[in-house]
Amino acid sequence: MKQYQVYILKCSDNSYYTGMTNNIERRLNEHNFGINKECYTFYKRPLELVFCAEFNEVNQAIAFEKQVKGWSRKKKESIINNKWEDLKKFSECLNETTHKNYIQKT
Repeated sequence: MKQYQVYILKCSDNSYYTGMTNNIERRLNEHNFGINKECYTFYKRPLELVFCAEFNEVNQAIAFEKQVKGWSRKKKESIINNKWEDLKKFSECLNETTHKNYIQKT
């Protein structure tokens, strides 16, 4: 059965890159050797693999990759540090206009 990995790389500028592959070793080599000048990581080497999750279904991996790419740095660092329970805390809306701050006028 084919396996798919969603991974996060920490770049030399301390940014994160999230990707998906079916061969993590090959893909890490491609990033580290700078195969593609157009790739986000090309000028941000060296790179460090800081997170990797495996999936049996390609559609699950694609969906998780898209989800993680939309996350804040704090949420990404939560899963990097295996603190999945913090995801909810970092998902809460903190805007002054949030429904939690709504005061009903009587």
